[in-house]
Amino acid sequence: MNTVGYLGPKSSFTEQAVKRVFIHNKRIAFESIFDCLDAVKNEEVDFGVVPLENTIEGSVTITLDYLIHEQSLPIVAEIIVPIQQHLMIHPNNESNEIKSIYSHPHALAQCRKFLYNHYPSVDQIQSLSTSGAAQFVANNPEIPIAAIANELAAEEYHLTVVDQNIHDYEINHTRFIVVCKKGREQELSISKEVSTKTTLIVTLPSDQAGALHQVLSAFAWRKINLSKIESRPMKTGLGRYLFIIDLEGTIESILITSAIHELEALGCGVVCLGSYPIIQK
Repeated sequence: MNTVGYLGPKSSFTEQAVKRVFIHNKRIAFESIFDCLDAVKNEEVDFGVVPLENTIEGSVTITLDYLIHEQSLPIVAEIIVPIQQHLMIHPNNESNEIKSIYSHPHALAQCRKFLYNHYPSVDQIQSLSTSGAAQFVANNPEIPIAAIANELAAEEYHLTVVDQNIHDYEINHTRFIVVCKKGREQELSISKEVSTKTTLIVTLPSDQAGALHQVLSAFAWRKINLSKIESRPMKTGLGRYLFIIDLEGTIESILITSAIHELEALGCGVVCLGSYPIIQK
């Protein structure tokens, strides 16, 4: 039976994503995204599940930069999970006594307006995960602190939810990706008919005017839909960027394959991070 690592501790949003695909697999929680991805790289687990993007706060750059610069782990699936953020405290405390609020930086940012309007003078302290923040509050009942996390975390750590759905925008989803070691992509089987996506890393030829326009044109005239394009620094000097491009469809498509060949003919570097199913329940 395959083992699955995820950003923990228990009852994190990432564990919710894991349960949608890996129902009967052994699950191992890791303290940070780096720890989880390193466990995949070192074959301590067969698959890893980490957050990649949120509808409110955008990309999780820690995940992106690891896959780009640290270790190229193929993406074998994407899981989309609706996110509901709640404010919770230890039952021993009162909400009007809160001195600090703990959560993952993305969760704090998702609730920026709520925190400004209701807790403007309360310190916001970043945690490695929302469930980790909930666990910290549970373990420190003598301190008047709160956490932003999901309902499962409140149940797991016996906390009291004092405000529900505090994220600033009603539509709040997070994309989680499933990664594995190269050569093991076929070990994950998704039986349901789902849509597919291909993610490419594209580097442009240096000092060539209009290079990005040519890249986009290679997809446009073939009518390949781009669901996302994002720049990230190459970390080799100011002004040097690469592009992460999400395409609708599979790498096996003749149109996508020919577009990649055209980009390479233009002098671009192209790396495929994965061609994978999208799971949204």
